[in-house]
Amino acid sequence: MSLNNGQTLTEGGEVKINGSSSNQAPWEDAGMVLRPSTPSRKPKPPKPENAITIAVSSLVLFNMEKEQQIYEQQGMEEYIKYQVEHEMEPFSPGPAFSFIKALEAVNARLRELYPESEELFDVVLVTNNHAYVGLRLISTINHYQLFIERFCMTGGNSPIGYLKAYHTNLYLSSDPVKVREALEEGIAAATMFCPEKITEVSDSQLRVAFDGDAVLFSDESEQIFKAHGLDKFFEHEKEHENMPLDHGPLKGFLEALGKLQMKFYAKGQRMDCPIRTYLVTARSAASSGTRALKTLRSWGLEIDEALFLAGAPKGPMLEKIRPHIFFDDQMFHVEGAAELGTVACHVPYGITQRFSKAGIKDKDVS
Repeated sequence: MSLNNGQTLTEGGEVKINGSSSNQAPWEDAGMVLRPSTPSRKPKPPKPENAITIAVSSLVLFNMEKEQQIYEQQGMEEYIKYQVEHEMEPFSPGPAFSFIKALEAVNARLRELYPESEELFDVVLVTNNHAYVGLRLISTINHYQLFIERFCMTGGNSPIGYLKAYHTNLYLSSDPVKVREALEEGIAAATMFCPEKITEVSDSQLRVAFDGDAVLFSDESEQIFKAHGLDKFFEHEKEHENMPLDHGPLKGFLEALGKLQMKFYAKGQRMDCPIRTYLVTARSAASSGTRALKTLRSWGLEIDEALFLAGAPKGPMLEKIRPHIFFDDQMFHVEGAAELGTVACHVPYGITQRFSKAGIKDKDVS
């Protein structure tokens, strides 16, 4: 698993090629030189307090592996120098790219149905890069025609302190330390990993898959399983099946997705909704599934598809779903999903993390 010429600018902003100017876009793919551009007629971004804000690290939105190696091996000054020298070359897409494009597709549909509404996704690019790197990031965003107007470039400092100011609903990063910091601040967050080869996903329907325990739900049932074993877990869930589980770190994000889904349902588009959600859990349906479904109902939340795998690997099922993003608290499941092409995110929350730190490998019930 890995995260894996002859042009100059005139003063007027045109591209000169061998002494002549051209109005044609000077790139055909991400490997060619581009000129900074600002796409016209962009829609107005929503106010942060009205939007569903996704804060995404530049390292997962784009593939900056080469640049990261320069930083780690040669230091900040050489890193900045390289970025400035290559600022007219767009980065290639990273693991979060398809997810962000899917958010924009949902926004386009929402604007058609509700032209005045600000209940939309809003993406904030979050990076501890120096502001000098901003020009290359802006050029890359315009190259791919992404609608990202809000940037947070902190020049080496942690960006976590700014997330609440941006009204962040979800933070995605490749840095597990920053993700843990965000979770400690009460912000939904996950560490994103990228497969060697990403499975092709829908460009018209956003698909989001969630694990249950320690992701949507609290880890209370996971604690029973770890302490007393599977039989006691089943017994506990049966006794408490009418008592809703407490919320987990990503419950709020599912809730936000559900609110947008309702806007499509209100327009008679339930069967053509551009958002689809999945619960993919290692729980058994008959033995422990009732409490999970009753918990979602008690929250007033719908899940489009619920898959109870009874301990079977999640990767093959996710390969069929083809989600843009999958959240799980177990690295075992994250790695299994990535091996089969799914962009998977680790949510470092709950008792399982303490077992992982101790070097104990154990299957979960989530």
